[in-house]
Amino acid sequence: MKFRIDRDTFADAVAWTARSLPHRPSVPVLAGLLIETTSDGLTLSGFDYETSTRATLPAEVADEGRALVSGRLLAEIVKSLPTKPIDVSLEGTKVQVVCGSARFSLQTMPVEEYPQLPTMPTASGTVKADDFSTAVQQASAAAGRDEMLPLLTGVRLELEGSSISLMATDRFRASLRELGWSPEKSDLSAQALVPARVLNDTARSLVSGSAVTIAVSSGDAGDGLIGFEGVVGNGTRRTTTRLLEGDFPRVRQLFQAQAETVAYVRTADFVDSVKRVALVAERNTPVRLTFSDGVLLLEAGSGDEAQASESVEATINGNDISIGFNPTYLLEGLGVMSEPVVHLSFTQHTKPAAISGVPEIGAEPDAAFRYLIMPVRLQS
Repeated sequence: MKFRIDRDTFADAVAWTARSLPHRPSVPVLAGLLIETTSDGLTLSGFDYETSTRATLPAEVADEGRALVSGRLLAEIVKSLPTKPIDVSLEGTKVQVVCGSARFSLQTMPVEEYPQLPTMPTASGTVKADDFSTAVQQASAAAGRDEMLPLLTGVRLELEGSSISLMATDRFRASLRELGWSPEKSDLSAQALVPARVLNDTARSLVSGSAVTIAVSSGDAGDGLIGFEGVVGNGTRRTTTRLLEGDFPRVRQLFQAQAETVAYVRTADFVDSVKRVALVAERNTPVRLTFSDGVLLLEAGSGDEAQASESVEATINGNDISIGFNPTYLLEGLGVMSEPVVHLSFTQHTKPAAISGVPEIGAEPDAAFRYLIMPVRLQS
């Protein structure tokens, strides 16, 4: 194996592939990054039995071959090299990396012990890369982080005809994002529960391309996979991951409540005010929001502790309401709103509130992205 490649191209691909490698691999070879050269170019692969990454990129290949080296070490080395062409070659049991006057020698791992990467499922359709990245970021804002509840750490994808729905919940908030795409079959119907962390990393890494190919397979023995592929620069990147199993909560029906109070607040003003007032909120204590007489009053802290309050202009339709929210959950939802105005709809102070972004005060939400947040009980 011997090839020459541009430093920036190689460093970016190695870093992306190595990012998925396990920190504590069950077997040593899973910490390795597989380097393969053929007449078609260079391929870098990583796998931890759950998620696989594969980057294909052009290179000046002198000799075909394959080698397995520590992925994280190679990523650190390549990142530190000067901006000059990199020469990589396999010599005996060592991989030589040369860039200018810098020379590194890496011990190889037994490549024959490396597991075979899963096959990419048959393509289900394509979606615009930037739209997909935004949708994933918004939907995953409500995904759980508790690994003891793996089902809630996923984002549910529902592929129905020409639309995709992405849903997530951690029991305290929920998200629903819908967007269009181009399916291979007009009557396509498929569901997949994808780990939110993998989905987020994948969407971000493919955003610079024009389109993302999504491929879903549902196995009978828990071997269901989903794959994502896109063009990045002069190469392609592909990720597959095993689907999560279980009965996901019925998120969609949570958004069907009829609002008794609707409020509009400028997004930037709202976010800034929540951040300031939340500075005095003790852990697990809420920020109180009171909507009345064209004003949103934000308050936090109580008793002998530090206290804060701030008023923001708001447009309110319906009954006055006072409700409390976990400030972190509220800010995480507001943080993925791209529109200049936030639309908030309430039923009661003890029931979840729905938040959406709109272009202007008075506009109706287009239902593309909705964020639901459970209230926190307020001390009387």
